[in-house]
Amino acid sequence: MLDKLLYIDPGTGSMLFSIIIGIAGVLIFAGHALIIKLKFFFLGGRGKNTEGDRLPICVFSEGKRYWNVFKPVLDEFEKRGKDIHYLTASPDDPALKADYKHVHSEFIGEGNKGISKMNFIKADIVLSTTPSLDVFQWKRSKGATYYVHIPHMPNDITTYKMFGLDFYDAVLVSGTYQKDEIRRLESMRKIPEKEVVLTGIPYLDKMKERLDNAKTADKADKEKTILLAPSWGNNGILTAYGASFIENLIKTGYKVIIRPHPQSFTSEKDLIDGLMKQFPESDKLKWNRDSDNFDVLNEADILISDFSGVIFDFSLVFNKPIIYTEPSNDWSQYDCAWDTEELWTYTILPKIGRKLTPGNFENIDKLVEDCISGSDAKELAKGRDLAREQTWCNIGKGAEKTADYLIAKHEEIVRKEKEKAEASKPANTRRKSTKKLFA
Repeated sequence: MLDKLLYIDPGTGSMLFSIIIGIAGVLIFAGHALIIKLKFFFLGGRGKNTEGDRLPICVFSEGKRYWNVFKPVLDEFEKRGKDIHYLTASPDDPALKADYKHVHSEFIGEGNKGISKMNFIKADIVLSTTPSLDVFQWKRSKGATYYVHIPHMPNDITTYKMFGLDFYDAVLVSGTYQKDEIRRLESMRKIPEKEVVLTGIPYLDKMKERLDNAKTADKADKEKTILLAPSWGNNGILTAYGASFIENLIKTGYKVIIRPHPQSFTSEKDLIDGLMKQFPESDKLKWNRDSDNFDVLNEADILISDFSGVIFDFSLVFNKPIIYTEPSNDWSQYDCAWDTEELWTYTILPKIGRKLTPGNFENIDKLVEDCISGSDAKELAKGRDLAREQTWCNIGKGAEKTADYLIAKHEEIVRKEKEKAEASKPANTRRKSTKKLFA
C-alpha cells in the first residue's frame, strides 16, 4: 500500500527532478548575481549604462553566431533612419565593423561580463534571442521597461530549457502553433499572458532573397550532390554511424559534401581528424568549413542531418528534400516537457523528409533517389509547402514587421510614461486642456 502511495510515474518524476535542478540553479546564480552587484557598487558601476543614457531600443546579442538573425532587423532600422543600439558579447561581431549611421554597435564584454552589464541596462526595449531571462544569471534590469524575444529557428518555441521565455514581455513568432504553445504553458503555470506577435522570420527572408538573386547551374549539367551536415554530440550522425555511413554515401556515385558542426572540430576533434584522414578530399568528396553555409546549401540536391535547425533552412528556403535521423533528445528539462501536445517538429519531419535508420542506411542510394526524383518527390514537395504555410508567415516582410512592432511599442511606452508623469503631478500644476467639450 505504501509503495503505491509513494509511486510517481516516470514523466512526473522527471519533471519534478528538473524543477529541483532548476531551483538549485536559480539559488546558485542568485548568489553569483549578488556578488556581481556588490562589485559594481564598490567599483562605481552601480546602475551604469554602456552610454550613460537611457536607450530607446537596444539589441542584446550573446554571440556573433546570431548576427544573421539580427542583421535584417538592423538593416531595416538603418533604411528607415531610426536609431537602434546593438550590444554584443563577441569582440569580433560583424556588427562592429558594419557601415551603419543609425545602428550604434558596442562590444560589452564576453560571457558573464556582458551579462552583468545587461543586468543594469537602461532601455525602453531590449530585443534578444537569449532565453532564460530572470531564470539564471541574466536578470531583468530595473532600468529596462520591456523585453522582447526573437527566435533563431523556425520551429517549436518550447524547445528552450524550462522557463525559457516566462519572464519576457513579448515574443515574436512565425506560426500560430508557436503562439498556442506559449499560451498552453502560461495556462499551466498560471502566469500572465505575454504579448505574442506574428512577425515572420527575417533571416530566412534574407536567405530567400539571396537565393532569388543567385545564379544556378543548368540542371542538365549539374552533378547530383548530397550534403551531410550533422550536429555534434552522441546523437550526431558521425558519432552514431561513423565511417561506415560515409562509405555508403560514396558508393552512391553522387558527389558528397560533409559539413560537420563547428563545435565538432573542438569537442570531437579526434573523431573528425580520423574521418578526414580516412576519407581525404577527391572529385567526389569534399569537407566544408565555410563560415557562411549559403553556397553549400544552394549546391546540394538533398540534405542529410539530424535534429538541427539547418533542416528547416534547407527545406523551406531552398525547397529541397531532407533525410533525417530519429530525434532522441531527452526533453525532461525543457519547456516541451510540460506541453500536452506533440512537438510540431515531430509532426512535420515525416512530411518534408524521410527517416534514416540503421536498417536502411546501407540502401541510402535508393532513399536519396526516391526523395530527389523518385516515388516520394511529389509528396515531400507538398510537405514543404505545408511547412512554409504553418511556420513562415509574412514571407519577405519579417524585418519590416519586426521594425514596425518595435517602433510602435516604443512609442506606446513613451506615451504611457508621459501620461503617468502627468497624472502624478499635483492637480493645480497639470496642464489645462484647451479642447472644447462641445461644438
